[in-house]
Amino acid sequence: MTNVQHYSYRVQWSQEDDMNVGLVSEFPSLSWLASSPVEALRGIERLVAEVVEDMAASGEVVPQPFSERDFSGKFMVRTSPQVHRDLTRTAAEMGISLNKLVGERLASA
Repeated sequence: MTNVQHYSYRVQWSQEDDMNVGLVSEFPSLSWLASSPVEALRGIERLVAEVVEDMAASGEVVPQPFSERDFSGKFMVRTSPQVHRDLTRTAAEMGISLNKLVGERLASA
């Protein structure tokens, strides 16, 4: 069974709700509101544990935590021909590959 502690949790302030909200990336439809960040984190962790248990019991596929997935480091990006041209020109002027330029820009975003 999946270790629910391995999921990607975060807590942020919700201005709309005037409370802290606990979120988990692998289950974007789930959230937990609480007055403190600690309570929000504990709440979303309990909720995820319940959902994972229910999914497993009903034979549904439980999402694998991002931290346990293998990533190739490759993905396709579509852009306009002008942006492609500009990035290629910039990379050439910097003496690096287009791939390196885009990777650096993504990492700094």
